[in-house]
Amino acid sequence: MGKLLFWIVLIILVLFVARIAGRMAAARQSGAQAGKAKKPAGGQPQQPKPLESMVRCAHCGIHLPRSEALLQNGQTWCGPDHARLGPGKR
Repeated sequence: MGKLLFWIVLIILVLFVARIAGRMAAARQSGAQAGKAKKPAGGQPQQPKPLESMVRCAHCGIHLPRSEALLQNGQTWCGPDHARLGPGKR
C-alpha cells in the first residue's frame, strides 16, 4: 500500500511540474511575440487602440462595439435582420 501511494504522489508531482513548465513556456513565447508585434519598422512602439463604447441591440440585447453596430431611426442594431424585425420584447 505504501509503494502504491508513493507512485501516485510521484505521478501527480511530475504532472504538476510539467503543467507549470508548459505555462511558463507559453507565457515566454507570447511575451516574445508581443514584443515583436509592438515595434514597427520605424522603431517606435505602437500606441494601444483607444477604448470604444459598447451599444446594445434593440432587438436581441447583445452588446457590441459602436463601430460594428447598425444605427437606424435612433436605435442600434447588431445587423440588418434585427433592424428589419424591429425592437424585441423584453
